Amino acid sequence: MEPPVRPCTAVRGGATVKANWSPIGHIELLENGEAFYPRVFEAIAQAQTEVLIETFILFEDKVGWALHAVLLDAARRGVRVVLTVDGFGSCDLGDDYVGPLTAAGARVQFFDKRPRLLGLRLHAFRRLHRKLVVVDGARAFVGGINFSADHLGDFGPQAKQDYAVLVEGPLVAEIHRFALSNTQDRGRRRWWWNRPRIALAQARPDTTTEAWGAFITRDNEAHPTDIERHYRLAIRMARHELILAHAYFFPGYRLLRDLRNAARRGVRVRLILQGEPDMPIAGLAARSLYRYLLGAGIEIHEYCERPLHGKVALADDDWATVGSSNLDPWSLSLNLEANVVVWSRAFNQHLRHRLEHLMRHHCQQIDAEAEGSSRVWRLGSSVLVFHLLRHFPRWLAWLPRRKPRITAVPPAPTPHEPPPA
Repeated sequence: MEPPVRPCTAVRGGATVKANWSPIGHIELLENGEAFYPRVFEAIAQAQTEVLIETFILFEDKVGWALHAVLLDAARRGVRVVLTVDGFGSCDLGDDYVGPLTAAGARVQFFDKRPRLLGLRLHAFRRLHRKLVVVDGARAFVGGINFSADHLGDFGPQAKQDYAVLVEGPLVAEIHRFALSNTQDRGRRRWWWNRPRIALAQARPDTTTEAWGAFITRDNEAHPTDIERHYRLAIRMARHELILAHAYFFPGYRLLRDLRNAARRGVRVRLILQGEPDMPIAGLAARSLYRYLLGAGIEIHEYCERPLHGKVALADDDWATVGSSNLDPWSLSLNLEANVVVWSRAFNQHLRHRLEHLMRHHCQQIDAEAEGSSRVWRLGSSVLVFHLLRHFPRWLAWLPRRKPRITAVPPAPTPHEPPPA
């Protein structure tokens, strides 16, 4: 039976798109690899029929090999296993890792895998950046955590701070249908004039059910702005509080304007950004916005304990989102992303508690007066950086490109089969 939904629809270019609010039976915030990996590995170990995984990064480290062990066991007992990794983020995945999986019957897919040129990976744009796990169509994991040891605290000072959610209930059917559709290469490209857009008409489910959710994706064809538009709608409708925690924060002018407008109408807006950025350009880009944001009364807290990798937000007492999408040009204009939007007071309160703990104990608040007295040359460089990075995706769209494709690795010979001649 189809799960009950509360659709939010829009019609454009002859196409209709629905953003469905579906009931959530259970949702759980998973913070960092210490909480995420045991739950994922346990779910895979208990799988009866199917395991679908999409991830940007899968490394052959202790986390990657732990995933390999549970996937191999699942495939050998007859569970359908489909593992999809990005050809840029996981380009070093070797035959020793992939071969045993395909020999056991698992399907391993690479998104847009290309050879290196002079040892360099040049296909850095339009990446598969989603992080999804769906087990038996009954449990789904969505968030920003890759399968790599740098999401564990014992990795050291460069261990990442990040979040994901475990979801059970009717919403999983939406996530499962999406993940299932990506088990093979997808259809022809749509042109911009026939791309549907998601509506901004309905921000919340019209129901008294305790927890509802919507699964929102971003791609370069039918849904290029869906995640950004959900963010903008939540910001516009906020009445007293917004908290956004993002590793890479460099949104477009419209979202920045919405944040300033929210602060000016009395909403308390707090941003948690990187204080120890793993990519210097990310820190420079975000800091170029500080004067603009602080001038409207927005609070900026830099997380200085270790690199921040989270992509989460909440608005008022009920709305929250967790996913893979940053608020930067790559996530909002180029990469393939996936978020869960949650309408739940209990989940919102728990996420707020964790983010406020982060701000109190591991962040440094930026002083508005000190930032406002920065030198003129710094202001000029901020303007230059803003316009350069803001328009970069648009310039990139004009470059010649071929459509990225999903390529399955041919099954490896089983131990009882001779290799092909």
